[in-house]
Amino acid sequence: MTFDRRRALAGGFGLLIGLFWVLLGPAAPASAHAALVASDPGNGTIVPDAPNKVTLNFSESVSVVSGKIQVLGPGGSRADQGEPTVSGGTLSIPLRSGGGRGTYLVSYRVISADSHPVGGSITFSVGAASATPTAAVDDTKVNPVVRVLIPIGKYLGYAGLVLLVGPALVLALLWPHRLSRRGPSRLIWTGLGLVGVSTLMAIWLQVPYTLGTGLGDVRVGDLRDVLGSTFGAVMLVRIGVLCAAALLLRPLLSGKSGESRTDLALLGVLGVAALATWPLTGHPTASPVAGVSVVIDAIHLAAMSVWLGGLVMLVGFLLRQANERELSAILPIWSRWAATAVSALIVAGVVQALIEVSSLDGLINSTYGRLILVKVALAACVVGVAWFSRRLVRSGQAEASPRRLRRIVGAELAITAVVLGVTAALVQISPPRTAEAAGTAATSSTVTQTLTSSTMAMQVDIFPATVGNNSIHLYAYTPDNKPLTVVEWTGTAALEAKGIEPIEIPLLRITDFHAVGDIALPAAGKWTFKFTARTSDIDQQTLTMTADIS
Repeated sequence: MTFDRRRALAGGFGLLIGLFWVLLGPAAPASAHAALVASDPGNGTIVPDAPNKVTLNFSESVSVVSGKIQVLGPGGSRADQGEPTVSGGTLSIPLRSGGGRGTYLVSYRVISADSHPVGGSITFSVGAASATPTAAVDDTKVNPVVRVLIPIGKYLGYAGLVLLVGPALVLALLWPHRLSRRGPSRLIWTGLGLVGVSTLMAIWLQVPYTLGTGLGDVRVGDLRDVLGSTFGAVMLVRIGVLCAAALLLRPLLSGKSGESRTDLALLGVLGVAALATWPLTGHPTASPVAGVSVVIDAIHLAAMSVWLGGLVMLVGFLLRQANERELSAILPIWSRWAATAVSALIVAGVVQALIEVSSLDGLINSTYGRLILVKVALAACVVGVAWFSRRLVRSGQAEASPRRLRRIVGAELAITAVVLGVTAALVQISPPRTAEAAGTAATSSTVTQTLTSSTMAMQVDIFPATVGNNSIHLYAYTPDNKPLTVVEWTGTAALEAKGIEPIEIPLLRITDFHAVGDIALPAAGKWTFKFTARTSDIDQQTLTMTADIS
């Protein structure tokens, strides 16, 4: 074996290892692509009375997973009743009346707009906190085998698009009549088959991915539920498009005279429809500008498929079989196609990255952002190689020495194989905008403290605990967690570090043991709050707390 061949094999092996690292390595953090931004009751809060429902608000539209939403009461028994309902990003869970005092556990698993499961749990307490109930099954996880197979299936779909779209276009518009179509036909049928296999894998895997079960735990009813969802409808459309395309491709692949402009136009329409099914089940549907993201992502896929598929046809067939006269006619046209496709790839990729990443911090400090940077670096290498090959074409050297151009194009394809792997991983990872939505929710929660003395316990809720207007709720209980009647409430707030003297808080008695008030806090810092609860003509308690106001 020559040194050049050993070096080529080593390089190819390295790229293959890199590809599998990209596919399998980053898959672990993939799960939730929507974020829980608020709840009522709030996570970790204490409410005076048991509510009649729990409301969860998500950063994007969600759908219910049957049997995966529950509320456990302080004794571990089910506290929810009836079926939960969803409207957009708001999930409502009805509760049984007369719930006991103590801590409740709300666990949920829903499907976000981009078809990814969202699992998690919150707690709230009625009257006072107690031991947190434990769910029998953790419904927030994804089976590790399923988690690995999903990006592999997506990679097969992308590879299938490359082997289907670009080669079909070259065969229809640039293929010399004298050359056999057998090799390209096999390539196109392979691409069609890969897309079909990828689609069937996606439908099958969506069941355990949705339910958090194993690969073999797929029942007919579960498959029916997936096919009845938006995700399933899009997959069925893709299968229908593939079947129609298979019929229209036969004349093109055989080279018979039955091939017509109408067939080619219909193939083009079907190609657009097929490409649109990818963004309709991914991040673009949950984008802040969903319409723009869907179109941009479809353009990105189309440009990738045309460019890489055309390169496969060049390196696999045309540069080997076409003569110099044919290449002199084909390569300049292909060079213009490639330049247009690369330009579309760059513009569409930049726009989509800006939408999903949304900030410089998200680009640098998130897994999604770092993979974007890896993809950009690899794409830059590919563009550099493509620029060199374009120079060969424009100088006329490629026709005379096709072997040199074939090696360059082969290098392009090797690098882009890894780029496809990065893309398959990216669609499984939450974009930074999701993390930002979750962070916003975390920083906007109510400050809750329970103050105690020998004769009473006072729960204090301050919302939103920021500079400006704040609402304050006070609840009084006896030491054994029973409501305590308060005749009169008074309160003050002070920020000694900045010389702000105590400000009186106007408090209104709502019930025997509950009072509310509003106060404008003029500066950030650690504020001192004092509350006095008078329970009789001679008995009262004054309790003090500090809270960080941002």
